[in-house]
Parts: sequence; structure tokens; C-alpha cells
Amino acid sequence: MNQKTMMTDLYELTMAQTYFQDGKKDEIVYFDSFFRSIPNQGGYALMGGNEEIVEYIKNFHFTAEDIEYLRSTNLFTEEFLSYLKDLKFTGDIYMVPTGTPVFPNEPIVTVRAKTIEAQIIETALLSYLNAGIKFTTCARKLKESALEIPIMEFGARRADGPDAAVMASKYAYIAGCSGTSNVYAGKKYQIPVMGTMAHSFITDYEDEYEAFLAYAKMYPENSVFLVDTYNTLKSGVPNAIRVAKDYLIPNGYRLKGIRIDSGDLAYETKMARKMLDEAGMQDATICISNGLTAKTINSLKEQGACFDSIGAGDNITAPNIRIGCVYKLAGLEENNKIIPKIKISNDKIKTTNPGYKKVYRFYDKETGYALGDVITVHHEKLPMDEYTLIDPENRHNQKTIRNYEIRELQELVFQNGVFVGPQMSIENLRNHCEIEMNRLYPEIKREEMPHQYYVDLSEELYALKEELLAYYSQEERGKVYAKRKENRTFKNS
Repeated sequence: MNQKTMMTDLYELTMAQTYFQDGKKDEIVYFDSFFRSIPNQGGYALMGGNEEIVEYIKNFHFTAEDIEYLRSTNLFTEEFLSYLKDLKFTGDIYMVPTGTPVFPNEPIVTVRAKTIEAQIIETALLSYLNAGIKFTTCARKLKESALEIPIMEFGARRADGPDAAVMASKYAYIAGCSGTSNVYAGKKYQIPVMGTMAHSFITDYEDEYEAFLAYAKMYPENSVFLVDTYNTLKSGVPNAIRVAKDYLIPNGYRLKGIRIDSGDLAYETKMARKMLDEAGMQDATICISNGLTAKTINSLKEQGACFDSIGAGDNITAPNIRIGCVYKLAGLEENNKIIPKIKISNDKIKTTNPGYKKVYRFYDKETGYALGDVITVHHEKLPMDEYTLIDPENRHNQKTIRNYEIRELQELVFQNGVFVGPQMSIENLRNHCEIEMNRLYPEIKREEMPHQYYVDLSEELYALKEELLAYYSQEERGKVYAKRKENRTFKNS
């Protein structure tokens, strides 16, 4: 059972108790989760973390041990603890499906629930989203550079703990990697497991030849040798060829391949390819690894490097990026009406879009490519004949589109606390990701200076936001004026 209800920040619980004491426990609220920018000036991100959120919500409850621990903090009343003891999630959750391209400021998860329920789940939900989106996006960026060259995910040892390692393996496979070295992830999700050998295996033997020979005798049908332990071109590749000629070929097998994990990969792969071909081993493959990035892969291909597969780890499981998903109150229900809420900041990017919203994606009927996304107030109906996409950051940047089809991005996953979402296999999720990525223009997917994808606010949502900004601006000015008047009165008395 994935029972992690206590994976929440303390302030979620102290705020929840305040709601409880103020009689707001049954108030219905709307929260949006989104991110504000794509890391490293990338053109897109990919949705992830959904399945972990689903399991968390399904098992959401406080155990007797949880309640006892909370009691020991002396922060909570017995009435509130009694309330928590019977608390279940009873709200609605909408999510963009796993593997779907997503963009800044659009709601990727929307929660409609009672105030306390919605508040307590924030921390876990954000944790899963930040990890899942990071792993899926980073793996796909490597895949976009590699194109048809298969990528093996080797990153478990670089991950921030076993749970993150398993998540990374899963989402890397969904994003397009061919398999993983993580045996647990392979077992749990039926992902193909694969690997070669470590440098320690080579150095454990008297010499490199003996190490290769021992492995060949054990796995003659899968002999892939790590050739850069001592000297790739003077020792590693010659010993791999020697073992193939001395043992594999005479026994009816072939050298499957070599892996190079260091050095000048462009030069060494070209030389290794030449050596293998001259030895009659044109069918032997070359795998490269060593902290490869999308940019490095592109560079190696431009230099004519010869490789047939990639082992990637660091830049899937532990890349130096931050997704930065946030969870903000967008509205609440009062007298059967939705009251929009907004968070305002001097930092413009941190000012939120108010109200209960929906996100729609426009697709060109002729090409199938995505044209842009529009965030609307939930009740809006979009025209089917013509629409003008407008950049909210620059209203002069506009594009009128026609001959399109529209899809709502979020799907209902929980209704009244009951899971109602589609249950897709990992292979279905992988196929979905591939289809969705193929519907993005290449200019959006390129590694260097990608084209900015349109994410528009509908006219009604834009007007609502401007109205609230003006309202709170006037209200604040009124408070300042009243304060100044009070101070003047005091001084004159």
C-alpha cells in the first residue's frame, strides 16, 4: 500500500486546523498546479507523475500512528485530530495525461475539493509532478537528438534514492528510451532490462583479455565488452576482437558489440568502427555512454561519430534542472457560484490566472501539428471556424488560425473521491507520448533556440484577470489612503 499521507509540509496541517476552527472545512475550493517556465530555455516539457499521484490519492488517510505523532507535536486540538482520523479525499481531480507536451502557466492538474483535503495533498502532488515531468522531459530531449538510435537508461545509481530511480526508469521508457538497467523497474513495469559490464569487472581479472573471455563464456549470445578500462584503441578493441576470434566465432557466436564510456567519443568510435569492420565484424555494434546530453549527441553526430546505441543516466535521473511546479488557489464556491481568486506579485511571472479554468489545444486539420493552447474560463465555448491566438505577454503578437480541431487537455481522473480515469498500460503511455511528440512542430523540439509555443488566455479570462488586478490595486490604494489619513488625524490631535 502506497500510504504516504504524512508526506506533507507542516504548514499544510496548521492551515488546515485553522480552516477547521473557522468553520471552513466543507468549503469547496479550486487549486491549479502549473510551472512558470521551461528549464534551460527548452521548447517543451512532458507531463509525468500522474500514476504516483493517483496511488497517493487512492490511499489517502491518516493512520493511528500518524494521529499519535501529530498529537505529540502539541500543535493540534483533539477535535481536529479526530477529524483527520476519518478524513478521506472526496473531491475531483483533472490531469493532463502522462507523456503529453505541456507548457508554462497552463493548469496541468486542477483540484476541486474541500479546503482541508485540497490543502493537505499539495506537497505530495507537487513532489510527484516535479520529479515525473523532469524525468520524462529530460529523457525525451535525449531521444529527440538520438532519433532512431536506441537509448538505454542507466541512471539508477545517480538518482536521489531508490524511489526516484524507479520513477526515472519508468518515465524514461514512456518518453522513448528502449529499456533500463534498473532490474526492479523492469520487474515492476515490464520494461526491457539491459546492460553490459562495469570497469570493476575488467580490473578484477588478471588482464582485460581474460575478463572478456570469462564474460563471453558466460554470455556468448550477448557479448558486449566495455573497452575503455585501459586504452580503448590499443587494448580494449583489439582484445574484444581477439576474444571473438578465439572463442565466440569458433563456437558459432558473434561479437555483439562494444561500449565506450570515456575519451574522445567521436574519434574513438570512428577508429573502433574501422577496426571492427577490418576484422570482419561489421555486425558488431558500438554503444557510447559518459554523461551524454542532447547537445553532445547532436555534436557527435555532426562529427560523424559511429555509434549504434546510447547509455544515458546522469541527464535523466539527476540533471541540474528544476521544473518548479506550484499549486495555487484559483477560486472557491460560495452560494453555488465560483468566486475567482488571484495571487498578485511585483514579479509579473508570479501573478496567477484566476478562476476555474480549462485548457484546450488547437491542431491543424491538414498537418496534424499543434498550433497553440488556450486557457479559458471553464464554461467558455471556443469557435470552430476561426480563432486568434494572442500572446498574453505581448498582445501585439497574434496569429489567426482556421481549419483546426480542438481537444481539451485535462481528463477527469477522480470524481467525488473515486478513481474514474483511464488505466493505461506503460506501452499505451509510451505510444501516446510518441504520437503527441510527433504532433509538435520540429521548430519547437529543436535543442538550440526553440520556437516559442503559443499559450493564450481567452478574451474572457484575460478580462477577468485584468478586472481582479484593477480591483485589488484600487483596494490597496484605498487602504494606503486610509492609513495616511489616520496618521494625519493622529498628528493633528
